[in-house]
Amino acid sequence: MDGSGSGGGELPSEQLTSRSDQVPRFRGRMRRSEVECRQDIDSFAPGLLALFESLKPSEEHKSRQKQLVDSLAKSVGKEWPSARMHLYGSCANSFGTTHSDVDVCLEMEIGTESTVDVLLKLSDVLRADNFDNVEAITGARVPIVRMTDPASGFSCDICINNLLAVANTKLLKDYAQLDQRLLQLAFLVKHWAKQRRVNETYRGTLSSYAYVLMCINFLQLREPKILPCLQAMEPTYTLTTDGTECAYFDKVDQLQDFGAENKDSIAELLWGFFQYWAYRHDYRHDVISIRMGKTLSKQEKNWTTRVGNDRHLVCIEDPFETGHDLGRVVDRQTIRILGEEFERAAAVLQYDDDPCVTLFEPYDYEN
Repeated sequence: MDGSGSGGGELPSEQLTSRSDQVPRFRGRMRRSEVECRQDIDSFAPGLLALFESLKPSEEHKSRQKQLVDSLAKSVGKEWPSARMHLYGSCANSFGTTHSDVDVCLEMEIGTESTVDVLLKLSDVLRADNFDNVEAITGARVPIVRMTDPASGFSCDICINNLLAVANTKLLKDYAQLDQRLLQLAFLVKHWAKQRRVNETYRGTLSSYAYVLMCINFLQLREPKILPCLQAMEPTYTLTTDGTECAYFDKVDQLQDFGAENKDSIAELLWGFFQYWAYRHDYRHDVISIRMGKTLSKQEKNWTTRVGNDRHLVCIEDPFETGHDLGRVVDRQTIRILGEEFERAAAVLQYDDDPCVTLFEPYDYEN
């Protein structure tokens, strides 16, 4: 993997050393993109699909989530009867697991009040209605109220008028309806990232959201293509918020057979995903873009040099907030960790006798 940069937020050297010891380099066995997928790869599909099913939220989880939303709607409705409540993020975009908490956006007219004032008032309302651990976090990039619902046990973050996140959630949910292999791939990749400790942005690795975009783009790039590029089609959904236009083709029921010509199994796609990110992606020059359904050049995005804390070593364009690089947190040390983990995953799927187990073995900093 290519990449250069420097700066704070890097992992302690002992953690880097221990990971290098645990993650052997496979370049000697896998010569970049020339390697062909093992012939028995499809035999592992049933095990991977069983794992996928186990990661999906249960009906009980969905029921408890609805319980929280109903309780919250009652509290909010007393003070702001015209407010509209939107679920957003992983709890609503189809990519959430049983461990996903609830993110809520309140769409409301706040008049001359500031967002912070409204959130402080909201926190008072929630405390009065006996929600637990209510805290207004007003200094965040998106100010929120965080609370816990004692009835469901869920934690919940509430923001005001963050409609960009609502549109983003809808886009991902619509992509999820196009081909079941997207959900299967994204759940498995997210689980792998969690087990291998490479889904922690505060440590300089990638967010779960970034991995979902990587999966969508990967399926847009397959031949034959498995997913279309919804933003490149005549828009049937448009929302303009804070000067950003969110527009795409959302009549996904008309595209149900789009990827039918591609017969790749989930096992082959998972191998292909890690093979791509270990050996085929051009880290020095390329930006992945689900907005365009292809890769763009860093030069055209002007993401060639570090600006502030944005390093642009792994470039993942946000589909609506196109100036936002989801990979900006990756530094010159954590890009090496990601590279080693992508290589390990590709090699496990290529050579291991039981890849469904080995691939997801937890990484432990202590050993």
